[in-house]
Amino acid sequence: MPDEAWDRVVRAEDEGTHATAFETAFANGCALLHAKDGLRGRRPRLVEWKGPHRPPGDDVVPADLRIDHVYQVSCKYLSRITVNAGPARLFDRLLVGDERSVQDWFSVVAPTEYQEFYSVARERSPNLLPENVADLGRVDRDALREVLRDRRLPTDLQGPWSELCQAVSLASAERWRTNLNDRRRRLRMLWRLLRIGDAPYFVLGADASSSLRLRLGSSWDWMQRFELRSFEVHPRFAGQPEVGWAGEVRDRASGLDRVVKGHVEIRWSHGRFHGSPEAKVYLDTHSLDVPGYHPLV
Repeated sequence: MPDEAWDRVVRAEDEGTHATAFETAFANGCALLHAKDGLRGRRPRLVEWKGPHRPPGDDVVPADLRIDHVYQVSCKYLSRITVNAGPARLFDRLLVGDERSVQDWFSVVAPTEYQEFYSVARERSPNLLPENVADLGRVDRDALREVLRDRRLPTDLQGPWSELCQAVSLASAERWRTNLNDRRRRLRMLWRLLRIGDAPYFVLGADASSSLRLRLGSSWDWMQRFELRSFEVHPRFAGQPEVGWAGEVRDRASGLDRVVKGHVEIRWSHGRFHGSPEAKVYLDTHSLDVPGYHPLV
């Protein structure tokens, strides 16, 4: 870790304003050290921090730390998001490849509803904005974001926004369903949503109520233990464009089926009309109930 990054950690600990986070993180490290599926009491020689860089490729394993060149650790604190991708990369390319799209997803899948919502919003701006939403520039988008900064939309915008949300949700779900056209693709999609990769790794962190200490098996481990029965997607309407997903999985050992669920929120990265639309994938099923997620003992 660079000295300047480590200095920030030391200062934060000295200030005492993040005491709970430090205590939880240290306890998680102790759990990994002593876990029989972890380090089993063996003292590490080298711990490396990945840092903020984005490597090329799919990067299925979201590792933040690597111990002794082998053990990978993902640090996940108070977040249910498993993937944050562009909508085209998720719904069209099924999270394969790392290409970034500059297209506005709303204009791609719901151009009519998008234009109608923009036309009403445009009337509220004191700036002279272009008539066509496709002609918006950076300064125009900044102006619109200021007008629509409040979380609750003005009454005249609520109807057009609801129609846009429904159109985007329906079209996104349909494109996703069309591209998931065989069993192999559906299985790989579930693995990518759950961040199951070719190598096992650990997840250390905390959710809203307790510590999070997991070992995530590899795709090979998953195939030995589970069988995908079905994977379904469906549009959801919850005040913003959403698509729900659910996988039904059979445990080969017990013969029992269980369902893992989540949803995707499709939204602008920096407020309405500002930034590129994102597809944030959330895991709704509790981590301890997810096939392939094993609690550290």
